[in-house]
Parts: sequence; structure tokens; C-alpha cells
Amino acid sequence: MRVLAINDVSCVGKCSLTVSLPIISACGVTCDVLPTALLSTHTGGFTGYTFLNLTSEIPDIVRHWKSLGLRFDYIYSGYLGDAEQIDLVENIKNEFLAKNGKFIVDPVMGDSGKLYANFTNEFVAKMRELCKQADFILPNLTEACFLADLPYPKTGQAVPVEKLTQKIAGICPRPIITGIVENDTISIYYLDENGAICRESAENIQGFFHGSGDVFASAFVGALARGKDERTAIRLCTQFLSATIRRSAQEVTDSRYGLNFEAEIYTFLQNLNG
Repeated sequence: MRVLAINDVSCVGKCSLTVSLPIISACGVTCDVLPTALLSTHTGGFTGYTFLNLTSEIPDIVRHWKSLGLRFDYIYSGYLGDAEQIDLVENIKNEFLAKNGKFIVDPVMGDSGKLYANFTNEFVAKMRELCKQADFILPNLTEACFLADLPYPKTGQAVPVEKLTQKIAGICPRPIITGIVENDTISIYYLDENGAICRESAENIQGFFHGSGDVFASAFVGALARGKDERTAIRLCTQFLSATIRRSAQEVTDSRYGLNFEAEIYTFLQNLNG
């Protein structure tokens, strides 16, 4: 199995490709990478970070890959820095995805009800079109609301899970919506092969944990590549992320530097191989 992970490189902070590469590789599959940007740190809580957009480099990389005749069984896209990169990823999917391969999109655009800096409604519209081509999408609640063109729930307001899930399913038939807080739990909602809404939940540990979406998405891709079905992959990845967050809440003194996923990955791999 060969996976292509398309995401940024944040040199410090354990997110994006510095999470995807070790987790997917540890699952026992080849993980190739396509960096979309180079940052000294991620942007959550750090100031003075450097940012280099790599859009201009991507066509040359792709041209070389074509000469090698590369094909990927899974293509997983995360942070895309501009609308042009969305077009490039669409072309990469069409050119390099193997027959019967899977295309997974994590539509990284925002959190806590807001878009990230420099992202616009036009970017959301382009991302929505990319998601239509995916086999699975993994938006958080904020991203799901933007994709579905629904308002983000106000504090204390219940998330309209059924309406949101069904609208997202009109974009991609296999959505996996993460990070929905429900009292003392945090839940993931998805549709099974029959269109029924399913839920996987874990303890809601207070705090903001940078890179948690990347840990979940990377483990999910790795589990799929190892032959797990969607339901099993979501269950295993939820357990892995929950254990990682619980440990990190106790051991990581500065959450900006990311989750201690390394300490929990052995148990995840044991369960994956079980």
C-alpha cells in the first residue's frame, strides 16, 4: 500500500505532516508526502512564525512523479494554503490515484466557528467542490457548518446533528464529522454504508489540543490502508486520540507543542493488528 499525504510542514508543534508521516508509516504502509507550505511552527498560539507557500514548487514535483509512473492507493489532503492548491490537488487525484484507490479530504479551514486567517468564502466554495470528489471527508464541526452553509451553534445550543450530517452527505456520501461536544463527551458522527447516522464518542477532556484532528485523520488513513472498514477504523482512531489527549493533558505543560501521541501509538498499533 502506498499513501500520499498532502499537507503543510510545521517544523515545531506536532501537526500536519510531522504527525501524518510517523503515524501512517507506523501503520505499516508507505507514506509519501507533498508539502503545501513550510512553517517554523504552526499558527495556533505562536507569534513571529515564518510561512513559505510552496504552490510554485508543486507542479515541478508532480512533473517528476509523472516520469516515475507513480500511483497511490490512498491520497489524503489536509491544509491547502490557497485556491490554486485546491486545483492542483484535484489534478493530482485524477493523475495519480490508483484504480479502486481512495481519496480522503480533511477540509482544513477553521475552528471554533471561524475560518482561519486568509481563508474566504470563495475558498470554502472551492473546498466544497474538492470534497465532492472524495470518498471520505473529515471536517470538524466548524468546517462542516461552512461546507453545509449552516450557522455554527451558539454556546449552549444543541448541534443539529441529523440536519448537518444529511447536508454534508449531499456533498460527500461518507462524511465523518469530528469534534462535536455533547456534555461530558466529544463525538464523531458519520454515515454507514446504508446511510444511517452513526456515532462514536469519548470523554470530553477540557482544553484545546493542537494537532488532534491531524492525529485522528492520519490514524484513520493508516487504518483504512491496513484493510480496516470505516466503522472499525473510526473506533480504533477515537480510542487512540482519546488516550493521547488524556495523557497529554497530564504530561504536556505547553499545549502549543502538540500531543504526546508517540506514547500511545504502540497500543494503537496493537489494536490495529488485533
